[in-house]
Amino acid sequence: MRVRLALAAGTLLVAAAATAAHAAPGDDLAVDAYGTVATDGTVTVSGTYRCTDDSAGPVFVSSTLVQEDRSASIGGTRAVCDGQVRTWSNSGVVKEPVYRAGAARVKATLMQLTTSGPLGLPLPGFRVAEDAEVTLG
Repeated sequence: MRVRLALAAGTLLVAAAATAAHAAPGDDLAVDAYGTVATDGTVTVSGTYRCTDDSAGPVFVSSTLVQEDRSASIGGTRAVCDGQVRTWSNSGVVKEPVYRAGAARVKATLMQLTTSGPLGLPLPGFRVAEDAEVTLG
């Protein structure tokens, strides 16, 4: 049983690696220079994106906030892939450790879920990534 699970996990890792970053023509992603952090720990980051085709599966804008040695996922937004430039905004409550006003980084990704895996499970396909310095206020 353990061998089967290890083989299945290895197969998924190989399949996920095969869905490496590939921007479709017209895909774009940007992060705004400023974000907010509220007293209750709610962090909001935003930016713009453009994608042109979501026929292979749903597309999302995900974001991770990094400040000093802390890193946390800050929500995800379903993208509308119609070729238009659109805004995105992700929020999340981060209690431990609490983020503070000041310099930080946002790692944002335009990611598409596809069912091209060997087991028919949804796998992420990374279309565009952006790593930007931001100021939290």
